[in-house]
Amino acid sequence: MKRILALIPLVLVFILTLAVGSQNGQLVQFNYLIAQGEFSLSMLLGFFFGGGFLLGWLVFGLLFLRLKMQNRTLNRTMRRQSRELELARSAAKE
Repeated sequence: MKRILALIPLVLVFILTLAVGSQNGQLVQFNYLIAQGEFSLSMLLGFFFGGGFLLGWLVFGLLFLRLKMQNRTLNRTMRRQSRELELARSAAKE
């Protein structure tokens, strides 16, 4: 449910961007490393917005995956140390 509620503003922003972009048919000259070309401004804005969004999710996903792996390793270490502590306590009682 939280994911759906989080996606609603994103979808609304995307629809708003499409609506504004469809009204802007101005051609602009875009120079990139290899060549240059004329593109509509709305297409360039959409391309860079989408590219930035995907890049952001990629970076977030990699960081999230790294933290998940670190959390799993720390939990495993904690369980092992808890077992060792329990064994040491039980050996001390005897």
